[in-house]
Amino acid sequence: MKLKHLSIALLTAAAAATSAFAADTYAVDPSHTYPSFEADHFGGVSVWRGKFTKTEGTIVLDRAAKTGSVDLTIDPASIDIGNAKLDEHIKSAEMFDVAKFPNAGYKGKIVFKGDTPASVDGQLTLHGVTKPVKLTINKFKCFTNPMLKKEVCGADASGTFKRSDFGVNYGDSYGFNMDVKLAIQVEGIKQ
Repeated sequence: MKLKHLSIALLTAAAAATSAFAADTYAVDPSHTYPSFEADHFGGVSVWRGKFTKTEGTIVLDRAAKTGSVDLTIDPASIDIGNAKLDEHIKSAEMFDVAKFPNAGYKGKIVFKGDTPASVDGQLTLHGVTKPVKLTINKFKCFTNPMLKKEVCGADASGTFKRSDFGVNYGDSYGFNMDVKLAIQVEGIKQ
């Protein structure tokens, strides 16, 4: 009988230890998450900057195991470059073709350096094409938000890609540089 109680106690302790080190899930806060970009205009004449105003997703962090994942869905029709006429052109079939490709996204594995998330090895999906894009996590912080009374984690991540690799090559024949700088400011609320 004592062996049975000892076995139950050990199983209970193991279950408690497992739950204490379980991964935490964070829902992306769309009011504080805006993927943004910089893109060339006419081969160096100027740099266009814009952002996407509708993003949702999930971030999972397992600090004990030093692993995690990112899964973001971006609405390309929510583009805001500060020029309504240009926004409409970018949404058109010549560029993003949002009628045909209504979603963009980024999914990846978080890589830790020591105890801190340092980068994301992921896949960017844009214009119906999925390719690897690595993000560097420039800043990362978790805290208890005094208004929400919940843990919130935030990060600033950046990377680069060639938009022509995703079939968005408008302007290439005019000398536009196809390189795009991507910056993702993201905040997630612990669930």
